[in-house]
Amino acid sequence: MFEDKSQELTPISKLGEFGLIKHLTEHFPLSNESSELGVGDDAAVINPGNKKVVLTTDVLAEGVHFNLGYVPLKHLGYKAVVVNLSDIAAMNAIPTQILVSLAVSNRFPVEALEEIYAGIQAACTRYKVDLIGGDTTSSNSGLVMSITAVGIETDENIVKRSGAKSNDLLVVTGDLGGAYMGLQVLEREHAVYLADPNMQPEMEGYDYILERQLKPEARTDVKKILEELDIKPTSMIDISDGLASEILHLSDQSKVGFRLYEEKVPMDSLTISTADEMNLNPVMTALSGGEDYELLFTISPNDFDKIKNHPDFTIIGHAVEKEEGNFMVARGSNQLVALTAQGWDAFLGSQNG
Repeated sequence: MFEDKSQELTPISKLGEFGLIKHLTEHFPLSNESSELGVGDDAAVINPGNKKVVLTTDVLAEGVHFNLGYVPLKHLGYKAVVVNLSDIAAMNAIPTQILVSLAVSNRFPVEALEEIYAGIQAACTRYKVDLIGGDTTSSNSGLVMSITAVGIETDENIVKRSGAKSNDLLVVTGDLGGAYMGLQVLEREHAVYLADPNMQPEMEGYDYILERQLKPEARTDVKKILEELDIKPTSMIDISDGLASEILHLSDQSKVGFRLYEEKVPMDSLTISTADEMNLNPVMTALSGGEDYELLFTISPNDFDKIKNHPDFTIIGHAVEKEEGNFMVARGSNQLVALTAQGWDAFLGSQNG
């Protein structure tokens, strides 16, 4: 947890619950007009004016969602905020506030929580959101984090998963699969370390995909870009569980099918080369890997000319009638491969994509 083993650490019991909350949050100023009252009272007060409030929450549990054997605490705090802000961005809303709750075992000193909150503060500063409350409690099973994010937007600007129509274009931001391959590198080197603590991890050359896993970014910038292009998506979702899973969510909510073109799936060259190195099908890392936190959305075909050459977006398919189902058109052929939300198991057996 800490490289300096001689560092004198402070037990949480020395501060107590309320002292700990005050200690961790006293340097979080409020910057949004809608934040009327933050940390320190029985509840926070948000005044959105005449806009809609968008809410989302996410729980991260040690041993399930993260491994402290290779995830720095500051990065964990940052990522925990980002994954929630990504959900707000997927509603085409502006994130404005967060609430943070922690359950920690007695193996975590105050200094460990300071590291987590340093990451949280970095994310708050980066995305201009306010920390307005939360809770802390003890845990018998390591570290558990729960973050609630709040967003504010006008009713007409909010985008749901349910608005896609047949012939709409399927669009994705950024590139996919990198976060999963970053995780594979971390898992591989951690296993080597556990087998021989004298071995140095081989991380050089993997910087981009490691950052995609350890310090992802929420695409809160996309809202402004689309407004400048005069495009409003008909449906939208963030890519947290893999491209295939998210396409199926849009299909279910919008009552349409989709055709995804394998050759159009955007991937970074390092993602592809690392997948090849580990004998994985690169496209499957994008389809089922998850944690990319890019945005997947549909637009009217009338907006094709506005977006076709934009560097932030890739058109990867289109919507069809629901009864036509959800398929990927294989590279170099017209073979249709059924889209399934396989998740992690997709990498354990044979690949059909």
